Formats: sequence, structure tokens, C-alpha cells
Amino acid sequence: MAISDSTADAQSVSGRVRSLWSFRGRYRTLHLTWFAFFLTFVVWFNFAPFASTIGSQFGLSAEQLTVLALCNVALTVPARVLIGMALDRWGPRRVYSAILVYAAVPCGIFATATTFTGLVVGRLGLSLVGAGFVVGIRMVSEWFPPREVGTAEGVYGGWGNFGSAAAAFTLPAVAAVVGGPSGWRWATGATGVIAALYGLCYARMVTDTPDGRAYAKPRRQGALEVTHRSAVWGLLALNAPLAGVLLLVAWRLSRVGMLSGTGLAVAAAVLLAVLTVQSRAIVRVNRPALAGDYAEGDRYPLRSVVVLCVAYAVSFGSELAVVSMLPGFFGATFGLSPVAAGMTASAYAFMNLAARPAGGLLSDVLGDRRRTLSVLLIGLGVGYGVMAGIGPSWPLIAAVAAAMACSFFVQAAEGATYAIVPLVKRRVSGQISGIVGAYGNVGALLFLTLLLLVGHTAFFAAIGASAVLGWIACRWLVEPPDAFAHEHTDDEVVVDIADEVVRLPA
Repeated sequence: MAISDSTADAQSVSGRVRSLWSFRGRYRTLHLTWFAFFLTFVVWFNFAPFASTIGSQFGLSAEQLTVLALCNVALTVPARVLIGMALDRWGPRRVYSAILVYAAVPCGIFATATTFTGLVVGRLGLSLVGAGFVVGIRMVSEWFPPREVGTAEGVYGGWGNFGSAAAAFTLPAVAAVVGGPSGWRWATGATGVIAALYGLCYARMVTDTPDGRAYAKPRRQGALEVTHRSAVWGLLALNAPLAGVLLLVAWRLSRVGMLSGTGLAVAAAVLLAVLTVQSRAIVRVNRPALAGDYAEGDRYPLRSVVVLCVAYAVSFGSELAVVSMLPGFFGATFGLSPVAAGMTASAYAFMNLAARPAGGLLSDVLGDRRRTLSVLLIGLGVGYGVMAGIGPSWPLIAAVAAAMACSFFVQAAEGATYAIVPLVKRRVSGQISGIVGAYGNVGALLFLTLLLLVGHTAFFAAIGASAVLGWIACRWLVEPPDAFAHEHTDDEVVVDIADEVVRLPA
């Protein structure tokens, strides 16, 4: 019996891998959607390859370049939450298309900027494009049944995430073909035009759901719908760090002279006001939960969302942080030139092509999504523990191998996390995806701030310790019901008809 089960599992894995090369049915939607994500990351990361060139042309200081890097991620945190709400309401087809078309505007501003202020405005606008990731999570989960969603989400995340590496390798070549001091302008501007054109095509080539199935929507708009009285207070607590990390960004801007003491105080007051307004919206939207109006079969555990936020902060947050510092670390440790250090460190990011899909695939075929995530987080922790020991005495090839091995567990854990996210509660999966995705950026900003205060060894060791905390937190993660079902089995589908809402059994 064990042999036959193993054979069936092997056939299942090989069959899923072969199916990924299909461009029919749900696989067509998957490929069209991961490429949309790929383009948003090309746009979002189109500054990094030209940072030194732009700095030289504009006479920017190192502090000003740091400001531009911060602006590139500043609005991604709230945008992921807001876009999650938008896609639950209007559907991923419209929202993804709108983001792609919108990308041309900040790209144009950035590419034609003649002042530092223009560069800042362009990067702030482009930080919104970086939130597009959450849209495809809902789109893919609508097209793939729970038993296959891990693999599909892993491919979506891993292949789309490769857009950052593609930008680093292709955009300098485009700029070189154009030549002259304006080469970077043509290269960055072109990414926005290509994204906008694809956005128009995407709107015509996909639908939100397969034929015959309605799109499940939240009952109430304005905040994440929770289903327990205690979950309302938990959601209020979960929102606070999202405002706190924006205050951290403001503080870092003040450290480089971009904000005065008064400006920092104003930013803090604005963030407090926004948090207050959002807290009131959470209470208003979730009055039914406070009143205990949800039936037992309609409830879902918010603690699962919290655990997934922690897991993604540790995994994707550490990836963003490490990708940004690894070239400098390899250069300083092994005496490499900037070009050689950048190419050596790129091995870490290249693992995305296989590692994130592998994490989703493992979550699908091992039969226990919670345990799969737990094991990968332990591997992540061990990987960073090994990287904490890297020093000049190491052979360079051994350091690169350690980084790649660690990267596998990091990105596989990302895939395993998003193999669970869309299964927690389908009708609000966009908002859950947005919150979890936002915590990935929270983790990145916290880890990068830590790097300012401690050395590389303590930095890697701290990430490893946080992975252990994530592994412990997985004890409170609830395996989603019907996590390996052949069809979606959410409790109900909500369809808007004129001004009425009709609820139908799913």
C-alpha cells in the first residue's frame, strides 16, 4: 500500500510539472497572470540598476540615494492592504489591469525628472505598483482547486518575482543600446509603456473566475471581515504595526535630513489619524462579529492570518533585506569588485525560479500544509545561522553555495505560506493576501533597520532567530478545512444584483 501511495504521489508531482507547460484553461490564466506580476516587478525595480548613474548625473549624495530607495517601498505597505480590499470588491481582472496601466504614469514622471524632487515623486508613485502581487494571488486561487493551489501560487510568485532580477540584467543593456546620458531614461520609461500595453491586453484575455462560478465577495466593505468577537480586537492589533513601520520610514528619512523634527512630528500625527480612522472602520465593518452573528460553519480563525503574517515577514521580509545588502557583503568580505559582487549575490535571487514553486508543490503533495511550512521555516533558520558564520576564511564557492541553500528555504517558505493564504476564507482572500503581503515589507524594513545598528553576523543570526519564532507560531496555525479538496467549498457566494445582495450556497 505504501508503495502504491508513493507511486501515486510521484505521478501526481510529475503530472503537475508537465501541466505547467500547458497554455490552456486555467494554466493559460496562470501564465498570463504571473507575467503581469513579472512586469510590475520589472517596473518596481527599474531604479536599482541605474542608482549610481542617476546619482552621478544629479550629483546626489549617498543619503539622497537612500531616500530614493526608501521612497520605492514607502507606500507599498498600505497599498497592499488597500488593493486587497479593491480586488475583493471589483475583481482581480480590473484591478490588475488598472495597476499595469497606471504604472506608465509614475514611470514617465521618474524617467523625465530633472530634479531630486521629481525623482522622489516618481519613486513614491512606483511604490504603489509594487503592491500588485496580491492581486494575482486571488486570481490564481479562483482558477485552481485547493489541492493544486500551492503549486500554482508558487509558480505565480516565483516566476513573477524574477522580474526584479530581469530588470537588473536587461535594463542596463537597453540603456547601452540607446547610449548617452539619457539611456536610463528610455529604459525606465519603456518599462511603464510595456506594462500599460500589457494591462490593456490582460483586461481582454482573462476573466475573474472560470465559466459557471460566481465571484465571492465580502459582505461588508472598508476593512477585513472577521467572524469572531475576539478577532475584532486581534485585527485592531494587527493593523498597528503597519502604521508603525511607516513611522519607521519617516524616522529614517529624518536621519538623512529629508524630514525636519517638525516634519517627523507631522508625519507621526498623520499616521496616528489614519490608524484611528482605520480602527473605526474595522469596528464598523465587524459589528456582526461583535454581536456574535456568525454561524459556526461560517467562521474562520484570525490567528491563522497572524501566523501567516509572521511567516511572510520572516521569509519574504528577509529576502528583500538580504537581496539589497548581499552584494555589499560579498564585496567587503571577499574583496570583489562591485560588478563581480553583484553577479555573485544574484545567485540568491535566481533561486526564485525553482524554490518558490517547490514550496507550493511540497505543500500540495505532502498532505499537511502547516507542517510543510513549519519544516521550511526551520530550514530557513538553519540557513541563516550558517550564513552568520561566513567570513574571509571561507572559500567563495562555499559562501555562494550557503547563500543559495538558504535562499531555497526562504523562497520555498514563501511558496508554502501563500499555499495557505487563499484557503483561509475565500471571499476575503484578497484582503488576507494584502495584509500578509504587507507584513513581508514590514519584515524587510525591520531587518534593514537592524542592519544599520548591528554587523552582518548579528543581522543573519537575528533573522535565523526570528525563523525559530515563526516555527513556534505555526503551532497556532489552523489547517484550512478542505485544504486538499478537488473543488472550492466556501460557505457561500455573494452576488450583487442591482441594489440587493443575494447569497447562494457555494
